[in-house]
Amino acid sequence: QVQLVESGGGLVQAGGSLRLSCAASGRTFSSYAMGWFRQAPGKEREFVAARSRSGTITYYADSVKGRFTISKDNARNTVYLQMNSLKPEDTAVYSCAASAGVGLPRSPLSYDYWGQGTQVTVSS
Repeated sequence: QVQLVESGGGLVQAGGSLRLSCAASGRTFSSYAMGWFRQAPGKEREFVAARSRSGTITYYADSVKGRFTISKDNARNTVYLQMNSLKPEDTAVYSCAASAGVGLPRSPLSYDYWGQGTQVTVSS
């Protein structure tokens, strides 16, 4: 079992930055690939970024590539999502997730544990 708690969301102007944190407790962090997803009102949950167990492989949605960075601090059992050059279309509830499966999944169906989410609002 893994418990995930996100923090760091808030209101920011377009062009600004935020760093989201996802603190994990329970089973060792390195056993899971970690992902970030987001869901805007009236839309389906969409993949944002993922990082492999080893941390050597990362993958980003095209919409955030070059602006967002996923990283992990094993000592703190925390995964981060650094978001720069934010746009109003980035407004959503952001959730982190842990996958015990093989590979680096991009489908939310492949993730086993989820946090409660944190709201990010980008004003124009």
